[in-house]
Amino acid sequence: MSNGPHAKLAELGLELPEVVPPVASYVPAVQSGQHVYVSGQLPIAEGKLLATGKVGAGISADQAKDLAQRCALNALAAVDSLVGLENVVKVVKVTGFVASAPGFTGQPAVINGASDLFGTVFGEAGRHARSAVGVAELPLDAPVEIELIVEVA
Repeated sequence: MSNGPHAKLAELGLELPEVVPPVASYVPAVQSGQHVYVSGQLPIAEGKLLATGKVGAGISADQAKDLAQRCALNALAAVDSLVGLENVVKVVKVTGFVASAPGFTGQPAVINGASDLFGTVFGEAGRHARSAVGVAELPLDAPVEIELIVEVA
């Protein structure tokens, strides 16, 4: 069996979804030179937002971590549709936004849901710079949103 990113996803029991259509005036991903910039991805599956609300009030940190993984999977689908996952050389930067209830400070643990997936799928090439930011609101009342920058061959 191949050791590539698609094989790693299969080992995890995951498959890439269809690219989530934009909810406003933008495209899912853009290549500029050797980098692909992925627009913010929400935890959408089969056209539906998997949860709404604030982390720390109605959405647990563990649930939000799973939602961040879904955002990451959607980001990988956008990369794959544009350049193919097999062309990813390095995950460069992940930015994670967490719609946070007052007093919730566990944003880094939530965004680990995305970071851990990238690390598993790409190994050492999945280690990246990152920001995990608490925000008051996200589009569609989503609890989590992930942006991604990857370097490609």
